[in-house]
Amino acid sequence: MKLKNPYIKLDGYNCFGCAPHNPLGLKLKFELKDERIISYWTPDADYQGFYQIIHGGIIATLVDEIAGWVVQVLCKTAGVTSEMQVKYLKPVYTNKGPLRLEAHLHAIKGRFAEIEVNLYDVDNELCTKSIVTYYLFSEELAKNKFHYPGGEAFYED
Repeated sequence: MKLKNPYIKLDGYNCFGCAPHNPLGLKLKFELKDERIISYWTPDADYQGFYQIIHGGIIATLVDEIAGWVVQVLCKTAGVTSEMQVKYLKPVYTNKGPLRLEAHLHAIKGRFAEIEVNLYDVDNELCTKSIVTYYLFSEELAKNKFHYPGGEAFYED
């Protein structure tokens, strides 16, 4: 099921990870399948570090962004990244086609959500494994202070 980005109409919204109109951004789109958030992204040379290899910071950004969508869609609130453990298993190339990110909620421990994120290359090889810990806001705080629109706002009409 494709997810919609409810922040598009928010004045000043320019997220590097998912704003479709940010000319420098990643423009990620998301879908929900079997309690997993999935995103496909095709890199280009603008995001390289070493020649034809995606910069590790961009990979970390991809991981963090999809984890944030797990928080909003599956945990039904907003939060902030508390910790990220990123294991770069193999190079991810800018010139070999689309990547697939998959993320799911691993556990909730009090106010913290542990989210597992995996990045696969075009050949379905696991390139990056991550655990991202998010501090979860109460839904009331998320709505009142951080413009969280509620979990239902992410689903297509």
